[in-house]
Amino acid sequence: MRPHTLFRLALAGTRTDLARVALTALSAALATLAGLAALTVLAIRKPPGDAWTQSEQYSNALLREPGLRGGTAFALLLLTVPVLALAGQCARLGAPARDRRLAALRLAGATPGQVTWIALAETGLASLLGTLAGLVGYLVGHQLLHRPDTLGRLPLPTDVYPAPPAVVAVVVGLPLVAALVSALLMRRVTTTPFGVVRRVRTRAPWPWPGVLIIVGLAAFAAFQPVAAWYERRNDQPPPWLLPTLLTGGALLAMVGVVTGTGWISHTVGRMLHRRARRPAALLAARRLMADPWAGSRTFAALLAALIFGGGAAGFRAELLTTMELNRRTGAGLGGSDDFYLRTMDLVDMAVAVAVAIAAGGLLVAVVEGITSRRRAYAALVATGVPRGTIGRALLWQSLAPAVPAVGIALAVGYLLVRGVFRPPSAGGYTQQVCDAGEQLCNDPATQAQYTRTEWVPHVTVVPDVPLEQLAWLGVGALAAVLAMVGVGLLFLRASTNLEELRTT
Repeated sequence: MRPHTLFRLALAGTRTDLARVALTALSAALATLAGLAALTVLAIRKPPGDAWTQSEQYSNALLREPGLRGGTAFALLLLTVPVLALAGQCARLGAPARDRRLAALRLAGATPGQVTWIALAETGLASLLGTLAGLVGYLVGHQLLHRPDTLGRLPLPTDVYPAPPAVVAVVVGLPLVAALVSALLMRRVTTTPFGVVRRVRTRAPWPWPGVLIIVGLAAFAAFQPVAAWYERRNDQPPPWLLPTLLTGGALLAMVGVVTGTGWISHTVGRMLHRRARRPAALLAARRLMADPWAGSRTFAALLAALIFGGGAAGFRAELLTTMELNRRTGAGLGGSDDFYLRTMDLVDMAVAVAVAIAAGGLLVAVVEGITSRRRAYAALVATGVPRGTIGRALLWQSLAPAVPAVGIALAVGYLLVRGVFRPPSAGGYTQQVCDAGEQLCNDPATQAQYTRTEWVPHVTVVPDVPLEQLAWLGVGALAAVLAMVGVGLLFLRASTNLEELRTT
């Protein structure tokens, strides 16, 4: 097949196919902007001086202080997680129509390999268009946002650009990754002239993802003991060891929470099927048991954002406790308390943005689920099932696994942070105290007779569990789920017309 023919067939289709391509391109553009922003922060050149010399050309302390740039770049990269998950949800939009189109190509003489290449080219081209648009938006924004203040300082790092190889890696690497993921997802798909056949797992999910969560928490809990073990021996750990514990532990915990939603969905569906008496709950129970992995696909981005939000809540509680302890003992964090709190406010804002993006992916998933099963829903309506019952079943199907999954995600995020940071402590030393005035205490002749030595007791304060912030995160996430399902139900009436029974 010639490349021109391949590209033309990949971009052919109905308005639903064009919407899928546009939404995939939009997701890729957002991921490109986040990735290039993180690379720009990392590209800030270090000024001459020691390791703590600040870049005074910036007005924002997150960019001015070298020790904070890594965390800023990491937070920007985390925003790509829900965006990429949104792209995965958009790629499933209009899947039945695309399956029929691919089957028609097989009927016209295309080989299975050629059909697979057409599907991969569609995802890759849509992602490439998005990354190119994101690159153009980045370059235009780089020029428009370059506005120094009266002192010549910049609010954003618009005076530097990422290295060209890094830019190429983002612009070209994201479409390649999208194509490879599509190939991985299509490994169980067989396209025939009579349709698309998917090999699915019929056995119930096992609770093995809980092992991944435990291993991830153990990796975070081992961070401080491993560092102390090397410190007691006046040795340095290997440069890869501690970052691997944090990165690997976070990935394992995240994968465990996301994949564990399949087991949660099947368990909740079985409980509903056993206890429920209303038709809506029974319909939702059978659907949860028939396709328990739908929850893992639907809530992946939302759960990832909530893990990060739970960790941010735990870190804020740790920070507030440390500030209170330092105020009692007269110590300090080396900076303004307001600065650290404002930084945490930015982190919370990033979590809110990630939840909003994940909610968009959830809306796409709900609409795709309704349209792909419109014949089944129309058949239920034709047999006398009210549309309201189907709508309530969809609400049960979304909220029943979401409630425990959201709670587990927040708890895992909080426990990850608590595993790394030990409760703040102070004291445990002696200090000199002068009981006279400033003049007598500063005079060497009289200072000794008024000075005494006292023992400062060792105090350890355990941070309170931020139940209020965790509760707000959970309620906000469930409200987003409820709102997106409610919007998706607007498509239910059009998808349950009796004419849909004639859909092929």
